[in-house]
Amino acid sequence: MEPLNKLTADGACRTVFSNDVSFASFYNAAIFEGKQIIHPDRLVRYENDISFIINDSKRAEDKKRRRDIVVKSDINGIYCILGIEHQSSIDETMVIRCGIYEMLEYLKQAENKEYKRLVPQIIVVLYTGPKKWNSPVKLSDYFEIPEELKKYFDDWKIILVDVKEMDTSKIKDEQTRYFIEAIQAMYKGSYEDLKRLKRMKKENFLYAAIITGSIDQVENVLEGDEMDMCEGMERMAEGFRKEGRSEGVIEGKLEEKQNTLKEQLEI
Repeated sequence: MEPLNKLTADGACRTVFSNDVSFASFYNAAIFEGKQIIHPDRLVRYENDISFIINDSKRAEDKKRRRDIVVKSDINGIYCILGIEHQSSIDETMVIRCGIYEMLEYLKQAENKEYKRLVPQIIVVLYTGPKKWNSPVKLSDYFEIPEELKKYFDDWKIILVDVKEMDTSKIKDEQTRYFIEAIQAMYKGSYEDLKRLKRMKKENFLYAAIITGSIDQVENVLEGDEMDMCEGMERMAEGFRKEGRSEGVIEGKLEEKQNTLKEQLEI
């Protein structure tokens, strides 16, 4: 496990969903309403480095981006590219960024003579921040469109999943479900909800704590690679009380901690 003091929210999320079972369980719940369409044994890691040129009168530079988690799989015999783009903070440019990612991927495929046809792709934006997402989710949210042009306008949109609002009953894998429920419980400051998750893996509990900015409340109960889950949850509950967290309320102090963990993605 990477040292906790070096692991960011992005790193924690990538670690969890690099597990094929967790990736498939999340995707099936978020996209397919719990139907088991994506199978973990059919996932293949996909090279997802993409480059593009920013060229204006003041600068010309080559930007290289790497999406968080990208796999290749088949759905009913048709190969598809599936991605998770993690966001720990609200990004007003998310629709534009995802559009760039997808079109550059298609361009890369089109220029590769090995592809007879392009491979369809989907990116799910997993938002794990404390606030409600209040930024654009489709291209038309950025501007007004004349009525005469609406039928010609290609309204690019993102698939946004807010971890706080996710229906965990649709997540088949137990440990993946516990991970999402732990994040929800920590944001609510609900010790009762956390107590139900005592069977979750220690590392997933810690990753959830990193994502929610709560890691300092349990870090001191770690002993090497071991942690008493009950004691860890008790310490976190005490931290909730001291911070003033209550059901449905996220204090500004939590947001401040979250900001110290996030990785800013630049275009």
